[in-house]
Amino acid sequence: MPELVVENIKKSFHGTAVLEDINFTVADGEFFTLLGPSGCGKSTTLSCVAGLETPDSGTIRVGDQVFFDGTPHHTVPPEGRNLGLVFQSYALWPHMTIADNLALPLKLRKVTKEERRRLIDDALAKVDMAHLRDRYPHQLSGGQQQRVALARGIVYSPGVLLLDEPLSNLDAKMRDQARVWLKDLQREVGITTVYVTHDQVEAMSLSDRIAVFMHGRLQQVGTPTEIYETPATPEVAGFIGRCNLLEGRVGSTEGGTVQVELGTTGQRLKVAGTGSAGTSATVGLRSERITLTDRADAPHDGAVNVLRARIEQCSYTGARFEYELSVGDLRVHAESPVRHTAGEINLLIRPEDCLLYPAAD
Repeated sequence: MPELVVENIKKSFHGTAVLEDINFTVADGEFFTLLGPSGCGKSTTLSCVAGLETPDSGTIRVGDQVFFDGTPHHTVPPEGRNLGLVFQSYALWPHMTIADNLALPLKLRKVTKEERRRLIDDALAKVDMAHLRDRYPHQLSGGQQQRVALARGIVYSPGVLLLDEPLSNLDAKMRDQARVWLKDLQREVGITTVYVTHDQVEAMSLSDRIAVFMHGRLQQVGTPTEIYETPATPEVAGFIGRCNLLEGRVGSTEGGTVQVELGTTGQRLKVAGTGSAGTSATVGLRSERITLTDRADAPHDGAVNVLRARIEQCSYTGARFEYELSVGDLRVHAESPVRHTAGEINLLIRPEDCLLYPAAD
């Protein structure tokens, strides 16, 4: 399977920029996810790759075939790109059987009847739907329709498979199950895949790498571990998982760590990183990296930060308790397997668990 290369893509609608200098490469056989909130440009990027939208500038190619080179006269139409595309709505023809839905793209490619039968059987077997080939879409569950749509997307062996929010219409339990078999299928087929979602759990569990979009710009590209552990910006940190973003000012600096004075709380956090004294900074702190203790003898040796907080709210979610806390004028979210009832509590935070973002110049 070929690699997909997107270079310097820009796109505007009615004078409003929706994509600004988008660059990424999807390797052969890679599962690559475009992740971001609604309206960030991820689906527009996918549409540009598919040929459903034409960029204003930039280059898009798959392998040696150039789909778009920045000039109006060189734009390969969607039907000439040999891409598989699966939509959120599934887009199955209601008057056709499942087999006939899969046969349609093969007929358009002039595939013989005998070969169509073989390819349809193979694609339906891959998604465990061969026994339902003669049913109509309305006779299937949402999860089954989604499998059929995916089978149609791979039946003609496209160079790249494009998936636009394909699990959004499924309930939570079915989405969990679909993630497992979708990843298994992608590995079995070995197809280069670009997946669009706003769901961070989907992106983290499915992807080899993730591209995080914000406001039409690409904020960061990396593995799920890189995106979660070392987010490039406060916006990425706040979007992936539960991350507290605390505003403060850099105090003293020493040996690869800085002291950040938090708001007007009078409390400080020792944070791994560098910064200039007196400058503004944002500290990112993931909820699960905070240890709650109501012990009065919490350590104060500098190896672990200790913040004094007040419990404002405690919610039981089954696997853990979630806390809304106030640290002076700041709000902090934390998680713990233990229920704490005391109004005042200590928060233990390791310096290496803090993310430091100095203010931009």
